[in-house]
Amino acid sequence: MLVHLSIRNLAVVEAVDVSFYSGFHVLTGETGAGKSIIIDALGFIAGGRGSADLIRYGCDKAEIEASFDLKNGHPVWQTLANLGIGGNASESLIIRREISAQGKSTSRINGQLVNLTMLREVGDQLINIHGQHEHQTLLRPERHLHLLDAFGSHELAPLKKAYQEIYADFVKVEKEWNEIQKSSRQTFQMLDMYRYQLDEIAAAQLISGEDELLSGEKVKLSHSEKMLGSISDAYELMNGAQGLETIAKAISRFEEVASYDSTGIQPILDQLQSAYFQLEDASFAIRNYRESIEVNPDRLGEVEDRLNLINTLRRKYGESIDRILAYYEQIRLETDTLENKDEIMDKLKVKRETLLQKLLKQGEQLSAARQRCADDLALQMESELRDLQMGRTSLKVKLGRMEDPTGVEWKGKRIRVGKQGLDTAEFLISPNPGEPLRPLSKIASGGELSRMMLALKSIFSQHDEVPVLIFDEVDTGVSGRAAQSIADKLYKLSESCQIFSITHLPQVACMADRQYLIEKVVSDGRTMTLVESLSDEGRIVELARMLGGVEITEKTLHHAQEMLGLAAAQKA
Repeated sequence: MLVHLSIRNLAVVEAVDVSFYSGFHVLTGETGAGKSIIIDALGFIAGGRGSADLIRYGCDKAEIEASFDLKNGHPVWQTLANLGIGGNASESLIIRREISAQGKSTSRINGQLVNLTMLREVGDQLINIHGQHEHQTLLRPERHLHLLDAFGSHELAPLKKAYQEIYADFVKVEKEWNEIQKSSRQTFQMLDMYRYQLDEIAAAQLISGEDELLSGEKVKLSHSEKMLGSISDAYELMNGAQGLETIAKAISRFEEVASYDSTGIQPILDQLQSAYFQLEDASFAIRNYRESIEVNPDRLGEVEDRLNLINTLRRKYGESIDRILAYYEQIRLETDTLENKDEIMDKLKVKRETLLQKLLKQGEQLSAARQRCADDLALQMESELRDLQMGRTSLKVKLGRMEDPTGVEWKGKRIRVGKQGLDTAEFLISPNPGEPLRPLSKIASGGELSRMMLALKSIFSQHDEVPVLIFDEVDTGVSGRAAQSIADKLYKLSESCQIFSITHLPQVACMADRQYLIEKVVSDGRTMTLVESLSDEGRIVELARMLGGVEITEKTLHHAQEMLGLAAAQKA
């Protein structure tokens, strides 16, 4: 559960630190007091996108920190381990989020930096927020299949995964099929061009890296005469009267001296002899290099012609020989495809048909499982709605096929196969006995939609392990007995998870285990939002305000106290 929330410089909140407990919590206060800011802060903790516009005026950043106590074995611990983040059930899980005035966001889990995707992966397992307008998704039939799949995920997820694996292969083959069909109009034109290019590149017999070798050879051939003259001069100088011969005579003189004083002259003699041998070796090397220099105008012409050919091909097909060869391989494969188009098309047709039959078979299995889940969901929804003063409502999740004149033929109809399966789903309801089932999107009122979404959340809470559920004015559009039934349902939900609800209805507020007052105050000319955990006496005053408005009388105070007493008895 969420045990502590700290907010700094978020909108009109300057500093808020509030502790929470297990059970049912309500947040109350005047409209515009800042109740939704608390929900927004928890949304940021769960990975929602932040904005610099939300930073309190005059501040350089907003900070939100939340700590959670979670049981051992909760799925989030495995998620953290997969992300390389430490943590265990003996310690609190701490999430911190900072949003700078420049719009940059920094997130940490247990002190470790994470990106927004990682934060959202963890947050989705901790917090589920039902916003003020989330029930509007019930008005969009295209979302109904998603709700059904979420409800039946335990049974449907493996079937859906198997279907989508086949679907991915089918889409790949379909794409190849369409691309080859599309290219058929240009086949002959492309073939002629590709064949010419293949012949031109193949005739060149390119070798990777040869252009660099040829460039080096061209430089040497272009300057071969000058190189030969310089090397010959150097060789003659080294082997002439003033070269090695002079050094040999000097060594002979030092050898005569060494016969009289070997100790003093021998080191110098050794150096000279070593230098002589090195120079003699260098002289042999110069002679060999001179003999290797080739003055060959014909070879120079061949090298230049070859480089010109390579440069021509580079301008046409790639910046280097390696890219030219890669292009050659690419068009060779495309040429093979075009030349063998009919054969490839036949193979693709067989493969496509095989995959389609597998896909339709798997889709039928998914549809059958969805129908079982749809029937189960309808029964559970009707049961939940009875608790919410909609006991006469009949509900059905109607499954259909995605009919498409351009789709595939299946059992005498043209249907479209999609990534989610073969089905469409739509919620049908009949609010009153004797009336036919009709689309939910056309006949449900705002209060009915709110209660239906609460019913769905109640059902889903039994299937997932999200510990914190937040309802932002889920009681919009209801009053009287319906409001009381929502309060009872929220309290019942709090037995299995921690519940937060923003409400303006005293019937809901009095059923809470804890109540928090959100109010705006002005201090030193600045507006700020404060959060106060109400005592029993504070709850009576706040409930009286919710009942009577601005003026609180003895009667409203008495009524508020009576409501709390009745709520306590109801909970007991």
